[in-house]
Amino acid sequence: MKKHISYSELKIWAECPFKHKLIYLDKIKKFVGNEFTAFGKALHAVCEHTAKGNLPEEDQDDYFDLEFLKELEALKGEVEFRPQLVEDMRLQAKVINPQIAPALVKTFGNYEIFSVEEQLFEPIHDFDKEAIKLKGFIDLVIKTDDGKYHVIDWKTCSWGWNAEKRSDKLITYQLTLYKKYFCQKHDIDPSLVETHFALLKRTAKNNNVEIFRVTSGNKKTSNATKLMTDALHNLHSGMPIKNRKSCNRCEFRNTEHCP
Repeated sequence: MKKHISYSELKIWAECPFKHKLIYLDKIKKFVGNEFTAFGKALHAVCEHTAKGNLPEEDQDDYFDLEFLKELEALKGEVEFRPQLVEDMRLQAKVINPQIAPALVKTFGNYEIFSVEEQLFEPIHDFDKEAIKLKGFIDLVIKTDDGKYHVIDWKTCSWGWNAEKRSDKLITYQLTLYKKYFCQKHDIDPSLVETHFALLKRTAKNNNVEIFRVTSGNKKTSNATKLMTDALHNLHSGMPIKNRKSCNRCEFRNTEHCP
């Protein structure tokens, strides 16, 4: 068993423990990325440097193009690109980029940057079978005039998220656990920390950057922690079970790895 777990790893375990085994233990990975992942990484880089204050608005588009090209180059030979989609994404980024900083000001008013791309590598005290840590990166943490900290995660999407996705526990638990271990790392009272997703919407007609709060109270934190410790107990036992309900969306379905 590894000495750390990321939220993306936990999410895959929650979908199917056997899929987790194939990817993280057997090191079989079929999905390497595509135009959408390249777009997301490039736009995250723009958000990161915009938040830090070292990327002026007039330089955002050129910086995105460089990062996007770099991500696409890394996938060459692995993915067959759709040229029109790539060109559309370049234009869509030009709409999103200038809305990033104003959306932060509109949502939070006066604020100071606490951290950007902050690494979490915190011990999971709720699991006692062996020492293991939660590994992750928080996109952005700001502190507002009322003394509260705001943990923010950038998410690229098409037109936005519906109500079901906004409340999906396997999506929102990421922020819940990041808040828990951010507080543990800095010894901060959880009541002083709020969590938010910031949607970067490619195809929306307006409001292309939308920041919304996600509740992460005691009950939700307890539930998210239980999901994680359940996963760790299962991984510790070495008995991955196939979740047949997840087969329809699985890249390993009807392959030699999962016939």
